[in-house]
Amino acid sequence: MTELCSICLAARATIDPPREIEALLRINLPWLEAHTACCASCARRFRRALTYFRAAGLTDGSSPPILPTGLRLGASARFRGRGVTIAFLDAGFYAHPDLITPVDRIREYVDVTRSHSRRADIDEPSDTGWHGMMTSVAACGNGALSQGLYRGIASEADVVLVQCGTAKRVFHNDIRRGFDWILRNRHKHDIRIINVSVGGDYEASYLDDPVCEGVEAATSAGILVCAAVGNAGYSPRHPVIPPASSPSALSVGGFNDRNRLSRFGVTPYQSSYGPTIDGLQKPELVAPSIWLAAPLLPGTETAQQAGLYSLLLQTGDSRLAEVLASHQGIDEALDNAIQLAPPLIRQLVSAKYHDQNVISESYKHVDGTSFSSPIVASIAAQMIEANPSLKPLEIKAILTRTARRVEELKPEQQGFGVVDPRAALFTVLVEARKERRIQRRGRRRSAAALQGS
Repeated sequence: MTELCSICLAARATIDPPREIEALLRINLPWLEAHTACCASCARRFRRALTYFRAAGLTDGSSPPILPTGLRLGASARFRGRGVTIAFLDAGFYAHPDLITPVDRIREYVDVTRSHSRRADIDEPSDTGWHGMMTSVAACGNGALSQGLYRGIASEADVVLVQCGTAKRVFHNDIRRGFDWILRNRHKHDIRIINVSVGGDYEASYLDDPVCEGVEAATSAGILVCAAVGNAGYSPRHPVIPPASSPSALSVGGFNDRNRLSRFGVTPYQSSYGPTIDGLQKPELVAPSIWLAAPLLPGTETAQQAGLYSLLLQTGDSRLAEVLASHQGIDEALDNAIQLAPPLIRQLVSAKYHDQNVISESYKHVDGTSFSSPIVASIAAQMIEANPSLKPLEIKAILTRTARRVEELKPEQQGFGVVDPRAALFTVLVEARKERRIQRRGRRRSAAALQGS
C-alpha cells in the first residue's frame, strides 16, 4: 500500500483494519469509504478504544455517551504523573473517591479565604465544592467509581487543593493569596504545576496586576502555571483576564471534538481569546472543552436524580412502578409518571438522562475551559514524570511546538493548536535520551583526560 492513512492523513497506510475496528471507524468517521486502510499508530489507537469499551461492558463503541478524554487525545497510559504534585487553585473542593481510593493522594487542603481550615472540611460534600472537585478529578482522578474508565491523564499524581473562593464568587486578591500560599509551601509538597480554573474580577495589565505577579513568581520558582482563558468567546471583546493574561501562564482555550476519536471535524467552542490589553495573544493551546466526564457531588439533587435514572434504566418493566414508588420526592416528573406504561416511563427517563448530561449514577458530562486547563496540566505531569528536570518554560515550549493547528479554528482562537500529549511526551523522552548520551560522552572524555594525565 502506498496511500496515506485515511484517519490521520499523515503516515503511510499499512493495515487493513479488522472488522471490529472498522465498525468503530464508521462510528467516529462516518464519511470514510468502506474498507479503508490506516497506519499502525491509528490502528493501535482504535484497538485501545475497544479495550476501554469492553472494560465498560460495551461491545463496539456505538453506545458510550462520553469517551474518556485521554483516549480521545491519544494520551499514553504508561505515564500517569507518578511522583508529581499538582496544586489546584479553585473555588471549592471535595475529597472524591477518585482521588482518595485506594490511596489518598490529597497532600493538603487549605482555604485561603478563612483563618482556619483543615482537611476534614472537604471530607463531606458541600454546595461550594463541586467546581474544584470536578477540575481536580478531571486531571488526576483514577476512575475509581467507573472501574477506571473515566481516569484522568495524571491519575497517579498527588494533589494540593487550595480554595480561593466559593462557587458563587472568587475575588481577585484571593487568587493572589492562593498563589502566595503555594509559593510558601512549594518545597513542602514539591509542587511542580498549578492549575487555575478561575479568573479574576477584571482585565488588567500584567505589569502591575497582583494575580499576574503571582503567576510570574510561581514560574520563576520553577512551577508551571496552567490557566483557563474563560468562556467569553462570543462576547464582543472576548476578554482574557488574569491569571490567563499573564505572559508566563500556559493559557488554555477549548474546542469541540464532538466526542469522537477522529482528529478531524472539530468545531469551535466559546472560549475567550486575545489579544489581551497588553497585546499578548492568548490562548497558547486548546484542549477539549465539552463532552468531558466529571464526577457528581454526592448528596446533591443532581446526584440523587442521576442515581434514580441509572437505577430505572437497569430495572425490568415489571418493577418500574415499584422503584418509582420507593423513590418519591427525587424527581417531580417521575413522581407523576408512576401510572404510565413502562415504555412511556423509559422514554421519560431516557430524555432526562440526556437533558441533564448524565453518564451514570456517579458522573455527568460538563463543558468549559475550566476543564481544558486541567487536561493540559495532567499532560505536563506526564512530561515531568518522564523528565523531572524540565523547567516551566521548557514544558511550555514543547507543548506549543508539538501542538497541531486545525483548519476548523481561527488562528487567534487556537494559538499554537490542539495539544498533542503523545507527541509532547515523545519529544521529552527523545530529548532526555540525547541529554543522557551527551552526559555519558562527557564523563568518558573526562575519565580519558584523567588517565592521560
